[in-house]
Amino acid sequence: MRASSSSNDGVIATVSFFLLLLPLHLASIRHARAQQETDDEMEFSYRRGDHDGPERWGLIRRDWATCSFGRRQSPIHLSAAAVAGGGYHRRAGRLLLSYRPAAASLVNRGHDIMVRFDGDAGGVVVDGEAYTLRQMHWHSPSEHAVDGRRYDLELHMLHQSETRDGRYAVVAQLFDIGHRRDATLDMLEPYIRRVANKRKGHEVEIDDDVDPRWPVEGSGVYYRYTGSFTTPPCTEGITWTVRRVSRRQVELLREAVHDVSKSSECSATILVDFVMCELVWSGCTALQGARRNARPLQEANGRGVAVYYC
Repeated sequence: MRASSSSNDGVIATVSFFLLLLPLHLASIRHARAQQETDDEMEFSYRRGDHDGPERWGLIRRDWATCSFGRRQSPIHLSAAAVAGGGYHRRAGRLLLSYRPAAASLVNRGHDIMVRFDGDAGGVVVDGEAYTLRQMHWHSPSEHAVDGRRYDLELHMLHQSETRDGRYAVVAQLFDIGHRRDATLDMLEPYIRRVANKRKGHEVEIDDDVDPRWPVEGSGVYYRYTGSFTTPPCTEGITWTVRRVSRRQVELLREAVHDVSKSSECSATILVDFVMCELVWSGCTALQGARRNARPLQEANGRGVAVYYC
């Protein structure tokens, strides 16, 4: 980690992204429904060069082949040149957000820590279709970055359509050094410690309702392109917002999972419907020795990027 800002408890400013699955043909929808993110994350690793590392995910299981052979994978490098190639738009379709506190459990999935909502946490409405919030989890370092800058932590909030199609929508956030703490991670901290370094699947019930509304405040600019889930089975066709957590909270989440980074590489990545609010630019962080559960950069393969103004 780089040196903190003036505060002793260095805090994280986050870049938020709204990720929403784009419309798919019926056959693709059925395929996507079957190809949701795996909950058994011990089947793969994030260590490059290993037999189960990210470059070999598509060879581990037949239904993960898209990880190796898909043409619209995430994350990719988002740059000014990529945005120019995709064109600019002044207005975007409105995203209707309706979250509420709900009962939840905390689960150690092996490579990440997941909050699974057991009660009705609300959701989002996209193009007239409602999506219910199912779970949220974190990656460290971030899987997405802007103009060559990679961030310290990333949150994904996974939603599912209420229709038979079962399509998915994801709200994600990138975090970097900023100026205030995050109340939700403060509340979750004792539960994260209870599942840290436990066996895959270990879970605890959270005593108080978890409020998922904190990541979606604010407005700003967001970019759009089409990509995929960043974990197996890497289903293609997905969508992504800047908020704050403390440096100590980032370290807590890293300590709770098992992958150890052997690299200080700083690469840039990002996703689908990328909503950027309260953006705070920061230098790239060298993460030697840090716990790591971020997928490497993927090829753009000619995909354009468009920018939208909220």
